[in-house]
Amino acid sequence: MSAARWVIALALLLGAAAAPGPAHAVMPDEILDDPALEARAREISKDVRCLVCQNQSIDDSNAELARDLRLLVRERLEAGDSNVEVKRFLVDRYGQYVLLKPPVNASTILLWAAPALLVGIGLATVFVWFRNRRREALAGGPDETGLSAEERARIDRLLAETDGAPDDRGAEPGPNARERR
Repeated sequence: MSAARWVIALALLLGAAAAPGPAHAVMPDEILDDPALEARAREISKDVRCLVCQNQSIDDSNAELARDLRLLVRERLEAGDSNVEVKRFLVDRYGQYVLLKPPVNASTILLWAAPALLVGIGLATVFVWFRNRRREALAGGPDETGLSAEERARIDRLLAETDGAPDDRGAEPGPNARERR
Protein backbone atom coordinates (compact mmCIF):
# COMPACT_ATOMS: atom_id res chain seq x y z
CA MET A 1 0.00 0.00 0.00
CA SER A 2 1.34 3.43 -0.89
CA ALA A 3 2.18 6.06 1.70
CA ALA A 4 -0.77 8.23 0.64
CA ARG A 5 -3.19 5.37 1.29
CA TRP A 6 -1.66 4.77 4.73
CA VAL A 7 -2.11 8.45 5.59
CA ILE A 8 -5.75 8.40 4.42
CA ALA A 9 -6.46 5.17 6.34
CA LEU A 10 -4.86 6.60 9.48
CA ALA A 11 -6.82 9.85 9.16
CA LEU A 12 -10.09 7.94 8.79
CA LEU A 13 -9.27 5.75 11.77
CA LEU A 14 -8.42 8.73 13.96
CA GLY A 15 -11.53 10.57 12.78
CA ALA A 16 -13.73 7.60 13.69
CA ALA A 17 -12.07 7.27 17.09
CA ALA A 18 -12.51 10.97 17.82
CA ALA A 19 -16.20 10.98 16.83
CA PRO A 20 -18.40 11.79 19.79
CA GLY A 21 -20.44 9.02 21.37
CA PRO A 22 -24.13 9.26 22.11
CA ALA A 23 -25.15 12.48 23.78
CA HIS A 24 -26.89 12.14 27.12
CA ALA A 25 -29.51 14.65 28.15
CA VAL A 26 -28.96 14.23 31.88
CA MET A 27 -28.41 17.65 33.42
CA PRO A 28 -25.80 18.18 36.15
CA ASP A 29 -28.50 19.00 38.71
CA GLU A 30 -30.10 15.57 38.11
CA ILE A 31 -26.99 13.52 38.84
CA LEU A 32 -27.05 11.66 42.14
CA ASP A 33 -24.21 12.03 44.66
CA ASP A 34 -23.86 8.25 45.05
CA PRO A 35 -22.05 6.90 41.94
CA ALA A 36 -23.59 3.42 42.38
CA LEU A 37 -27.14 4.85 42.46
CA GLU A 38 -26.35 7.10 39.48
CA ALA A 39 -25.09 4.10 37.50
CA ARG A 40 -28.32 2.23 38.32
CA ALA A 41 -30.38 5.27 37.32
CA ARG A 42 -28.55 5.44 33.98
CA GLU A 43 -29.08 1.72 33.43
CA ILE A 44 -32.82 2.05 34.05
CA SER A 45 -33.08 5.26 32.00
CA LYS A 46 -31.60 3.54 28.94
CA ASP A 47 -34.50 1.05 28.97
CA VAL A 48 -37.29 3.60 29.51
CA ARG A 49 -38.90 5.28 26.50
CA CYS A 50 -39.48 9.00 26.37
CA LEU A 51 -43.24 9.28 25.95
CA VAL A 52 -42.88 12.47 23.89
CA CYS A 53 -40.06 11.40 21.56
CA GLN A 54 -40.17 8.51 19.15
CA ASN A 55 -37.97 5.56 20.12
CA GLN A 56 -35.64 7.59 22.28
CA SER A 57 -34.75 6.71 25.84
CA ILE A 58 -35.26 9.20 28.64
CA ASP A 59 -31.48 9.13 29.06
CA ASP A 60 -31.06 10.60 25.56
CA SER A 61 -34.10 12.90 25.41
CA ASN A 62 -34.18 16.61 26.21
CA ALA A 63 -37.98 16.70 26.57
CA GLU A 64 -39.44 18.00 29.84
CA LEU A 65 -41.34 14.76 30.41
CA ALA A 66 -38.10 12.79 29.98
CA ARG A 67 -36.49 15.01 32.61
CA ASP A 68 -39.43 14.38 34.95
CA LEU A 69 -39.13 10.64 34.39
CA ARG A 70 -35.36 10.72 35.03
CA LEU A 71 -35.99 12.57 38.30
CA LEU A 72 -38.74 10.08 39.21
CA VAL A 73 -36.37 7.15 38.60
CA ARG A 74 -33.75 8.78 40.83
CA GLU A 75 -36.31 9.50 43.57
CA ARG A 76 -37.45 5.87 43.56
CA LEU A 77 -33.84 4.64 43.74
CA GLU A 78 -33.08 6.98 46.65
CA ALA A 79 -36.21 5.64 48.38
CA GLY A 80 -34.66 2.17 48.24
CA ASP A 81 -36.50 0.59 45.28
CA SER A 82 -34.71 -2.05 43.23
CA ASN A 83 -34.31 -1.67 39.46
CA VAL A 84 -37.19 -4.09 38.89
CA GLU A 85 -39.43 -2.19 41.31
CA VAL A 86 -38.68 1.12 39.58
CA LYS A 87 -39.55 -0.34 36.16
CA ARG A 88 -42.69 -1.97 37.58
CA PHE A 89 -43.71 1.40 39.05
CA LEU A 90 -43.25 3.10 35.67
CA VAL A 91 -45.17 0.36 33.84
CA ASP A 92 -48.02 0.52 36.37
CA ARG A 93 -48.19 4.27 35.89
CA TYR A 94 -47.61 4.62 32.11
CA GLY A 95 -48.21 1.15 30.64
CA GLN A 96 -45.79 -1.20 28.88
CA TYR A 97 -45.26 1.37 26.13
CA VAL A 98 -42.85 3.13 28.50
CA LEU A 99 -40.37 0.25 28.10
CA LEU A 100 -38.13 0.35 25.04
CA LYS A 101 -38.02 -3.48 25.07
CA PRO A 102 -41.39 -4.69 26.33
CA PRO A 103 -41.47 -8.24 27.76
CA VAL A 104 -42.94 -11.13 25.78
CA ASN A 105 -46.40 -11.86 27.16
CA ALA A 106 -49.97 -12.34 25.94
CA SER A 107 -50.49 -8.66 25.13
CA THR A 108 -47.19 -8.23 23.24
CA ILE A 109 -46.85 -11.60 21.51
CA LEU A 110 -48.06 -10.20 18.16
CA LEU A 111 -45.49 -7.41 18.42
CA TRP A 112 -42.68 -9.95 18.84
CA ALA A 113 -44.05 -12.55 16.37
CA ALA A 114 -45.03 -10.18 13.54
CA PRO A 115 -41.58 -9.97 11.91
CA ALA A 116 -41.17 -13.75 11.83
CA LEU A 117 -44.73 -14.19 10.55
CA LEU A 118 -44.20 -11.66 7.75
CA VAL A 119 -40.93 -13.30 6.68
CA GLY A 120 -42.62 -16.71 6.76
CA ILE A 121 -45.54 -15.50 4.65
CA GLY A 122 -43.13 -13.91 2.17
CA LEU A 123 -41.04 -17.08 1.87
CA ALA A 124 -44.17 -19.22 1.45
CA THR A 125 -45.44 -16.89 -1.28
CA VAL A 126 -42.14 -17.07 -3.16
CA PHE A 127 -42.04 -20.86 -2.77
CA VAL A 128 -45.59 -21.28 -4.13
CA TRP A 129 -44.91 -18.91 -7.01
CA PHE A 130 -41.77 -20.80 -8.07
CA ARG A 131 -43.49 -24.16 -7.67
CA ASN A 132 -46.40 -23.03 -9.87
CA ARG A 133 -44.04 -21.69 -12.54
CA ARG A 134 -42.17 -25.00 -12.57
CA ARG A 135 -45.43 -26.96 -12.89
CA GLU A 136 -46.56 -24.76 -15.78
CA ALA A 137 -43.26 -25.24 -17.55
CA LEU A 138 -43.38 -29.03 -17.09
CA ALA A 139 -47.06 -29.27 -18.08
CA GLY A 140 -46.67 -27.26 -21.25
CA GLY A 141 -47.84 -24.10 -19.55
CA PRO A 142 -46.98 -20.61 -20.67
CA ASP A 143 -43.76 -20.31 -22.64
CA GLU A 144 -41.47 -17.29 -22.88
CA THR A 145 -44.25 -15.39 -24.70
CA GLY A 146 -46.68 -16.12 -21.89
CA LEU A 147 -48.84 -18.43 -24.03
CA SER A 148 -49.92 -21.92 -23.02
CA ALA A 149 -49.55 -24.90 -25.38
CA GLU A 150 -53.27 -24.69 -26.23
CA GLU A 151 -53.04 -20.99 -27.07
CA ARG A 152 -49.93 -21.58 -29.15
CA ALA A 153 -51.68 -24.38 -31.10
CA ARG A 154 -54.68 -22.14 -31.75
CA ILE A 155 -52.45 -19.37 -33.08
CA ASP A 156 -50.66 -21.88 -35.30
CA ARG A 157 -54.02 -23.06 -36.71
CA LEU A 158 -55.16 -19.50 -37.35
CA LEU A 159 -51.91 -18.64 -39.06
CA ALA A 160 -52.11 -21.79 -41.17
CA GLU A 161 -55.65 -20.85 -42.22
CA THR A 162 -54.59 -17.36 -43.26
CA ASP A 163 -51.44 -18.43 -45.14
CA GLY A 164 -53.37 -19.03 -48.36
CA ALA A 165 -55.93 -16.23 -47.92
CA PRO A 166 -55.62 -12.64 -49.12
CA ASP A 167 -54.56 -10.09 -46.51
CA ASP A 168 -56.67 -7.14 -45.23
CA ARG A 169 -56.05 -5.05 -48.33
CA GLY A 170 -57.15 -7.81 -50.69
CA ALA A 171 -53.62 -8.59 -51.87
CA GLU A 172 -52.42 -12.15 -52.23
CA PRO A 173 -50.10 -13.40 -49.48
CA GLY A 174 -46.44 -13.15 -50.27
CA PRO A 175 -43.86 -15.91 -50.30
CA ASN A 176 -42.89 -15.14 -46.65
CA ALA A 177 -46.40 -15.44 -45.21
CA ARG A 178 -45.43 -18.43 -43.09
CA GLU A 179 -42.36 -16.66 -41.71
CA ARG A 180 -44.50 -13.92 -40.16
CA ARG A 181 -45.22 -16.14 -37.18
